[in-house]
Amino acid sequence: MASIWVFHGPNLNLLGLREPEHYGSRTLAEINQDVLATASQAGINAECRQTNHEGDLLDWIQALTSDDFLILNPGAWTHTSYAIRDAISAVRVPTLEVHLSNIHAREAFRANSLIAPVSIGQISGLGAEGYVLAMRYAIDYQLRRAK
Repeated sequence: MASIWVFHGPNLNLLGLREPEHYGSRTLAEINQDVLATASQAGINAECRQTNHEGDLLDWIQALTSDDFLILNPGAWTHTSYAIRDAISAVRVPTLEVHLSNIHAREAFRANSLIAPVSIGQISGLGAEGYVLAMRYAIDYQLRRAK
């Protein structure tokens, strides 16, 4: 059965402690709880994972199928990882890029996303609510695709 996966990249395990002026005060566990509750209410399988190791993220992406859906916050790898970009492109999994802060309103280097061109969309700057909105979109996407 197809699933919705939420993958969080480097340093997101520090949410709640790290630069709350940019990332808010919610912890990653709290965000994941909201995201998984949204999926559960819709009867959809979902799982959240976080890693500080790019190779782990690559392995997780490569294990997905085109029937799955990926919500991805690649963190700093947004701006640097051609490998993650290529993995998403290779597996052809629908991907929605999510960022807590508005990457287009911060330092210039953050506005460049290598992931956006291989994603179906991007949610940026809506804080933790961006993840819930991404999950709602992913659920609707999966339900439309199942018809």
